[in-house]
Amino acid sequence: VQLVESGGGLVQPGGSLTLSCASSGILFSRYHMGWYRQAPRKQRELVARIRSGGSTSYLDDVKDRFTISRDNAKTTVYLQMDSLQPEDTAVYYCNAVNHLNGDDSWGQGTQVTVSS
Repeated sequence: VQLVESGGGLVQPGGSLTLSCASSGILFSRYHMGWYRQAPRKQRELVARIRSGGSTSYLDDVKDRFTISRDNAKTTVYLQMDSLQPEDTAVYYCNAVNHLNGDDSWGQGTQVTVSS
């Protein structure tokens, strides 16, 4: 299983970024996909999840600003992040959970820094 994130970077407050997570080695359509983040000296937290059936859920702090989506044909999950704030600064990780047996995998992470 391989999950490769991309799209992180430095952005000013109020700006936008789109993260991508390309997967290989899994039957993508059977997996719940999620984005987590971990800021310095904080625990990793679930930001958004999209289940194999397409339903989504979000951390309250990002609910009106972030959108998770998936393209099963491209075996890729996305996180569109708008109205970014300094508190969104973190390493963002892609996660895949097999909805049949619970096996999960992680990407290596991509840094998102929101600063003026």
